[in-house]
Amino acid sequence: MTSERMRKGYDFSKGVRGKFYRPGLKLEIPLYLDDEAMVFVQRIARKKKTDVSAVVNDLILSHKRLAEVIE
Repeated sequence: MTSERMRKGYDFSKGVRGKFYRPGLKLEIPLYLDDEAMVFVQRIARKKKTDVSAVVNDLILSHKRLAEVIE
């Protein structure tokens, strides 16, 4: 487990806080679907003549609304 911890002796004296921070930056995080799920959303996307991302977003948001009603 020692490889998962920081080693002693790192020198952060020349480090710059926030060097890579970009306010308002929107990250596109990849989403990996298993084969069955991908075939399912691709089929829907073809029928709706849209892309897979739109189908996945629609499915997630519809399940979110359903979960909110159930609560």
